[in-house]
Amino acid sequence: MLGVLLVLGVGSALTVPQAQAQGQTYTVATDTTFAPFEFQDKQGDFVGIDMDLIRAIAKDQGFTVDIKPLGFDAALQAVQANQVDGVIAGMSITDERRKVFDFSDPYFESGIQMAVLKSNDTIKSYEDLKGKRVAVKNGTQGSDFANSIKDKYGFQVVSFADSSSMFDEVRTGNSDAVFEDYPVLLYGIAQGNGFKTVTPKEDPTGYGFAVNKGANAELLTKFNAGLKNLKASGEYDKIISAYLGEEATTDDNSILGLIKSTFPLLLEGLKMTIILTVVSIFFALILGIIFGLFRVSRAVWLRAIGTTFVDIFRGTPLLVQAFFIYFGIPSALGFQMSALTAGIITLSLNAGAYMTEIVRGGIQSVDKGQMEAARSLGIGYLPTMRKVILPQAIRTMIPSYINQFVITLKDTSILSVIGIAELTQTGRIIIAGNYQSFNMWLIIGIIYFIVIMALTKLSDRLEKRLVK
Repeated sequence: MLGVLLVLGVGSALTVPQAQAQGQTYTVATDTTFAPFEFQDKQGDFVGIDMDLIRAIAKDQGFTVDIKPLGFDAALQAVQANQVDGVIAGMSITDERRKVFDFSDPYFESGIQMAVLKSNDTIKSYEDLKGKRVAVKNGTQGSDFANSIKDKYGFQVVSFADSSSMFDEVRTGNSDAVFEDYPVLLYGIAQGNGFKTVTPKEDPTGYGFAVNKGANAELLTKFNAGLKNLKASGEYDKIISAYLGEEATTDDNSILGLIKSTFPLLLEGLKMTIILTVVSIFFALILGIIFGLFRVSRAVWLRAIGTTFVDIFRGTPLLVQAFFIYFGIPSALGFQMSALTAGIITLSLNAGAYMTEIVRGGIQSVDKGQMEAARSLGIGYLPTMRKVILPQAIRTMIPSYINQFVITLKDTSILSVIGIAELTQTGRIIIAGNYQSFNMWLIIGIIYFIVIMALTKLSDRLEKRLVK
């Protein structure tokens, strides 16, 4: 394992995917919570200005697109790592970004506005922000603009990974204002998010479709040609007006109404959570047994390998492991890896480290006389371990194993950072479209509680039966 990790750390030349150009299918990354440009509808489909636009351009130019909703930060990293061919995510074209990406012609002109709660009558300009906090979204023009004027007007900036968390920060009273692209603010206000704009548009800038620097020039050319055709035909205007109209939502946003309208999506998210957990814990058990035996081996070098495995994956955050496995390894070795594969590998290795300690503890809980008695009868070390020690150790390991199952189930929520639509990520995507954060997180929390309590009760019953 240590040798594998050392190999993964060695850089190699990046290989730009060629299959897309040959098969006319391009993988395009996008954000997950940036309505009206990209969000998920009640059927679970990703819709919005960006989504409709890239699909219309693909149809016009005769290619197909495979949309990968990763979140803004992860989408940019995926392009740089050649995990995807391009990104469309309300991405402002800036000189700094041009150093890393090649951009299309601008497809939408945006601008930054400040918004506060409707009930806030004290903040009407930047001067009113002195001594206060404002919320922004990581990597956006709103964030850049807020940071450029914070010293002048004396306010503090706090950053969040998605728009819904940014708005929630103000709703809770921890911050007083947000800086965001004006179409996002207008859409949220139309959805009844309780905000109002209080400043004119600042820094008008174009949104662009982006590819990795020096890569996928053909895709960029097709995007520009398709965009020109859509504008000439009037279809572009239809797409824009469909999402930036003045109609407010008429959806039922009560808890029962949300359960009814989002149940299919939540069920899919829960299904992915359970799949990730079951598959990962299966491989984690195999790793745990192997490295657990290493940890109690008489060979010093085997114990060293087992200890190194445990120290690496217990000593680093799961979030870092997910980014390293999904972005770092493919970038270094020049290949592509699906988010699901990366997620399973991450959880398996992380849980495997903890399972190793569970197995080690279970083996060491068996009286040493059992091993000595078997060896005195002429039974070899491995047969003794397999037929005498492990069957007894498993009885003590089962409760801890189920407990690790519960922990891994909760850890699946971290994989939302690489775009896996498990239960937590599904909730974030739904909130991005309806802005009902309190009710939705309450519903999701209840789902987690029911599943985890069922597993906990199962663990308790197994433990009682084993004690008898």
